[in-house]
Amino acid sequence: MYRYDQYDLTLLEQRTAQFRDQVVRRLSGALSEEEFLPLRLQNGLYHQRHAYMLRVAIPYGTLSSAQLRVLAEIADRWDRGYGHFTTRQNIQFNWIRLEDAPDIMDRLAEAEMHAIQTSGNVVRNITTEHFAGVAADEVLDPRPLAEILRQWSTMNPEFTFLPRKFKIAISASTTDRAAVKAHDVGLYLYRDERGEPMLRVLVGGGLGRTPMLGVVIREALPWRHLTTYVEAVLRVYNRHGRRDNKYKARIKILVQSLGAEPFAAEVEREWALIKDSPATITQAEYRRVAAFFALPPYADQAGPDAADVAARQAGNPEFARWCRRNVHPHKVAGYASVTLSTKPGMAAPPGDVSSAQMRAVADWADQYGFGEVRVSHEQNLILPDVRRQDLHALWQAAEAHALATANIGLLTDVIACPGGDYCSLANARSIPVAQAIQARFQDLDYLHDLGGLTLNISGCVNACGHHHLGNIGILGVDKNGEEWYQVTLGGRQGAAAAIGKVIGRAFRAEEMPEVIERIVATFVAHRHGDEPFSDTVQRIGLAPFKERVYALAGEQP
Repeated sequence: MYRYDQYDLTLLEQRTAQFRDQVVRRLSGALSEEEFLPLRLQNGLYHQRHAYMLRVAIPYGTLSSAQLRVLAEIADRWDRGYGHFTTRQNIQFNWIRLEDAPDIMDRLAEAEMHAIQTSGNVVRNITTEHFAGVAADEVLDPRPLAEILRQWSTMNPEFTFLPRKFKIAISASTTDRAAVKAHDVGLYLYRDERGEPMLRVLVGGGLGRTPMLGVVIREALPWRHLTTYVEAVLRVYNRHGRRDNKYKARIKILVQSLGAEPFAAEVEREWALIKDSPATITQAEYRRVAAFFALPPYADQAGPDAADVAARQAGNPEFARWCRRNVHPHKVAGYASVTLSTKPGMAAPPGDVSSAQMRAVADWADQYGFGEVRVSHEQNLILPDVRRQDLHALWQAAEAHALATANIGLLTDVIACPGGDYCSLANARSIPVAQAIQARFQDLDYLHDLGGLTLNISGCVNACGHHHLGNIGILGVDKNGEEWYQVTLGGRQGAAAAIGKVIGRAFRAEEMPEVIERIVATFVAHRHGDEPFSDTVQRIGLAPFKERVYALAGEQP
């Protein structure tokens, strides 16, 4: 993984010292809260419902075991013993005291981490696939280009005051495990017929109150032009994006108003001015950065053959079930990637991980891999390089720490924002609804029979839980001061991404488990063979679901 150079370290040292002075002035009253607000947001510090919340960047979802231990230390010393991993591959600490924030920043900097640009109208954390570099179906490793984008965008003075926040994701698999189409700029890395790395550029994706999927504005962009082309996109956005209305300020609104083709044409004109500028990525610079992502020293013979692993599974159905859902193919024979579920049900809110669990995962990363941990946008943790011979031992260890629930991609692998329990923007609580649904669907055999079925919950229209992309989406809404929940069906992420459709009136929180059960029952009744949920919805439409769900209250659909 990437290690900071002297430039990075100096930048962080200066930034943390600057922030410490700002906090001192705020605590003394020299700065008003109004004056302090933009300064703290530039450092990822929010003021939430109960306390300050600090959002720490995890570039492209990659952590070292040492960094994860530092996050555990922060959770113990300055929070309440846990952290919340988000759909942006960041981690949030919800109970921060303002006077402690500078010390936390210093501790993060010592471990080559920070919270810069995790808030504000800037380019946010660059995200990518959680199996990047190790996936069996990957075309190329997208992390070197993601790191180059991180370096280019961090405190770039030209893009410090964009019309709104700006999110970039890059994927290099055919399936797209990074929700690329839901980003302001989405990038697909692929090889052309000559084997040359190319980029497909999408713009105008985003969720929130006006959900849209990105549209392709450029095919076959040579990789060395990544930063100049993205810069051209941002220049056009900076020039024309609305600043008079924050709800219409995202680039998706601009692309929609101008039209994709005119927008692309203006980007091309802007790009022509900077196409071969010094910002063009050289082969030498790419090799320099890519060297940090070189393959670790995999063993020639990493364990027993497939028959031995199969024998272990045959003798232990629970282990076999975990292998089916949580173990993923690796590009190197004898190895696998393992997803550790943070969704055990009532034991913890989705995405929440205790300091003890963080330390355990760090230890497993060292013991069974090469000291690396990934964070997925589905809010789970991944050990990317596990010897297959160690899978059983890892499963047993994960069981003991409530991280072995065999539900990856199933209904109880709920993606949810912190909601009204913490977030001051939320209209409704996400966590109790998620846990009530998880409690209703505890039968893992039934869940495995249902197969892949995603459920996403957001506590407000800002859609931090990506509810538009869930096969079943739940949105918390406010009705005269009361919490209600709107349901969408048919959303999905990936290469065939789709925005879910609202089925009708919203429900009370106590109705939600029964609503989900009726939706699932409708799916089972109409499903053809192993047909995925979203395919069934597309084939039969919303009417059968409405008919069954609204019979709950004796209503006509």
